[in-house]
Amino acid sequence: MHPFRMSVSALALFALAFSAPALAAPEIPPANLPPEAAVVAALDNHPTVEAAGARVDAARAAARMLAKGTQEVTVNGSVQFRTAYDEQFRGTSSNQTFPEFDGSVQRPFRLPGKGRLDREAGALGIEVAHNRMEDSRHQASLMLVQLWFDWLTAGELHRTDMANLAVLDRALAAVTRRKALRDAADLDVDQARAARDGAQGAAAMSQADVDQARVLLAANFPDLPLPVEPPALGDIPTPATDLVTLRDLVVSRSHEIGAADREAARLGTLARRAQRDRIADPSLGLRVFSERGGQERGAGLTLSIPIGGGYRKAAAQEAGAQASAGMLDLVNVRRQVEAMANGDLANARGRRTAWEGIAASARSTAQAAERTARGQELGAIDLADALLARRQAHDAARLEVAARAEAIRAVIKLEIDSHVIWADEDVDEHPN
Repeated sequence: MHPFRMSVSALALFALAFSAPALAAPEIPPANLPPEAAVVAALDNHPTVEAAGARVDAARAAARMLAKGTQEVTVNGSVQFRTAYDEQFRGTSSNQTFPEFDGSVQRPFRLPGKGRLDREAGALGIEVAHNRMEDSRHQASLMLVQLWFDWLTAGELHRTDMANLAVLDRALAAVTRRKALRDAADLDVDQARAARDGAQGAAAMSQADVDQARVLLAANFPDLPLPVEPPALGDIPTPATDLVTLRDLVVSRSHEIGAADREAARLGTLARRAQRDRIADPSLGLRVFSERGGQERGAGLTLSIPIGGGYRKAAAQEAGAQASAGMLDLVNVRRQVEAMANGDLANARGRRTAWEGIAASARSTAQAAERTARGQELGAIDLADALLARRQAHDAARLEVAARAEAIRAVIKLEIDSHVIWADEDVDEHPN
């Protein structure tokens, strides 16, 4: 290779190595999210996260069990009495009874290499459990943000409905005054009252949505302090890290991939362990005995080795198949996470573009409604046309809120999936 090309490659790797820590630094969460300290506490106290933490403790205990092994000391003993008969005086008082005992202490020993594989499998089990705990925390984060923005969206829609109700209240009051002055017909009053009553019903329905969303959020995350009224939905956040980089971080920081990778490695280790276990562990022991009342005494060593048969061979084959399945599961999980990351990126881009068009339409519709209302006040436009324009403006405003909420959800989901917000400080990159 040309020396200059080698230097350029080295510089590129050098720059990448020093730029990675900058990407690992958490971003400032958007303003339309709850305080991060409250979120961390709510997530840490969520039952699924606590259960996953208990499974990490279980994995640590299992690792200690594997390190110690199942080879334990076995103590055997027996006491008996033997009667010796004199052949000449059988059945007479010349018969003698002797106490005898037999005892042994025995312990199996792992053959070389088996203990190392057991310890390796235990350590990998801890890593699997830890990654699954982090993934449980991630899933709880997605649940929290979903419920949080359900509440904020419902609140924003309710405020939009209340603003529309206020406009129609004023319109009804104006038409009622004009009727008293004989400048409006009863039909105009009926139309204005019908529009106001419909808006009042819509506002009551959206208030019910707000109450339901708050109850669901409080029930699932009781440790998260909530204000009485939902905060403003806010604007679509612009992450400090570009969306493509966030998409890449979704894959490189995925705890789901990390868990599948460590599980595949653990199953591979267990397969090697099962292959070694086709040669059984020997057991060594010490035996002592006393016979004929102590006239005969002895001590010695014992050795026993199970002779492996078809069972151990089948067990090794099963473990090998499980290891192969673990590798295939890893491939599948990686594909799923990559698909999700690409979907997050496409969704964040598409939702913002959709909102921009809908927001522009909502502004134009609101301006048209204002002009129509002024024209109706001047008598140039019928009340029915003004009410139609108002209804269209209200529908467009609600559509804008819904589109903005979806765009906000898409961006924040990408940030959560990439672990740039609501993540532990020790975010580690998984080799993929």
